[in-house]
Amino acid sequence: MSADLDLCYTPATELAAKIRTGQLSPVDVIDNALARIDEVNPVLKGFCFTYPDEARALAKQMAQEAKAGKFRGPLHGVPFAMKDLTPTKGKRTTLGSYAYEHWVPDYDAPIVEALNAAGGILIGKTTTPEFAYSGFTESPLWGISRNPWNPERTPGGSSGGAGVVVATGCVPIAEGSDMGGSVRIPASFCGTVGLKPSFGRIPFTILPSQFDQLSHFGPLARTIGDTCLFMQITQGPDDRDIQSLKPALDFTQPFNLDLKGMRLGLCLDFGRRVWHPEVEAAVRNAAKVLEAAGAEIEDVSLSWDINLDEDWARHWGVYLATFFGHLLPEYRDRMDPRVVAYLDAGLAMSAVEFKKIEIRRTEAWKELAPILQRCDALLCPTMAQPAVRVGRADSEFWRLDDQGNFHCLDVTSVFNFVSQCPALSVPCGWTSDNLPIGLQIVGRRFEDLGPLRIGAALEQRQPWAHRRPPV
Repeated sequence: MSADLDLCYTPATELAAKIRTGQLSPVDVIDNALARIDEVNPVLKGFCFTYPDEARALAKQMAQEAKAGKFRGPLHGVPFAMKDLTPTKGKRTTLGSYAYEHWVPDYDAPIVEALNAAGGILIGKTTTPEFAYSGFTESPLWGISRNPWNPERTPGGSSGGAGVVVATGCVPIAEGSDMGGSVRIPASFCGTVGLKPSFGRIPFTILPSQFDQLSHFGPLARTIGDTCLFMQITQGPDDRDIQSLKPALDFTQPFNLDLKGMRLGLCLDFGRRVWHPEVEAAVRNAAKVLEAAGAEIEDVSLSWDINLDEDWARHWGVYLATFFGHLLPEYRDRMDPRVVAYLDAGLAMSAVEFKKIEIRRTEAWKELAPILQRCDALLCPTMAQPAVRVGRADSEFWRLDDQGNFHCLDVTSVFNFVSQCPALSVPCGWTSDNLPIGLQIVGRRFEDLGPLRIGAALEQRQPWAHRRPPV
């Protein structure tokens, strides 16, 4: 069976509405999604696990419920995917590592509970690099995941598998996690929407510590509407996560797409970062589109340079060492060597040296805060370059040239250091060789609806969801 691509690329909001009115059956939706997975997954490796028998059985049950006028929630019969980092009851969750190759959790994370309760059908789990450590989705256990726009390129990471399965129409929505850009990076490289919500907006309980301040769950989707649907379903508060936010927001409200009265800061003078020329041109053009929508655009600058990115990497090493360092004695030889280097560096750092990173994070916030006081949001590239070739590493791209200019890849991890601020990546163009480019919209702290409104205004005036990768 060949997949019906028009059905594959139908948004979750429309699928749910058509199932509710009887125009579509969950059975047809799931069968079509599974057919699409069979077409693209052998090459792109977006999924590491799929559940065809379980998904079909659940779809048949939900089809009968729909005929009887019974609906479980706003996702009734709609397929979704979870990242292979997030615990799913009774289903292997490997974290991309031999250390967890056979781990089968006996519980669902709250985000899984929420999507299931809304009537979604979990169709599979998506690939991640080991312990979600990288912006490249390549793991010892599952190999290399590839970009649907060019399989020689990376889909990004660490939610790279999620980016692949959304961009190729296998599912309309997928869950990702974002500690240094791991939702926004694949969104930019794969041509989808990706949101790092405000810290605590979606309960995050998958770490031994409930006091980490880098980690977010977030959606990958093809439309702002599907992104909002995901957020409405999965947001807290939830007492299992002491840092989860309340009250909840109303993500179902229609956005005013006239941006008159909004001021947006365009930041391309950013720590002497060097932009790929087509990335810079696409971001500048997006700012002009938003200006035509009524927004006032102000050029702003940030001095956040290579030192802040390196601080994030040091912090990341301590994060990884804290949660996974105990696995080194048994699994060192079977781990990604770059993961081992992070673990060793994290274990070697002193507590005082680690704590001093917070001081430099504070200085970064002091610089951003005045911009967000006078601007409703900050605009900048999500990535300094389009998708790069597989088989590389994030740190290979961090360098200073002879003039002190900062060559880099992501522009995301620094915004995890001011984690209360939501950060949205939306497509804003394609390169001459048909690779997506992402615009990053960073909002005021806890005001998640602001970036989504701006993204919706851009989506209306410069649509992207009709574009399909050549797979």
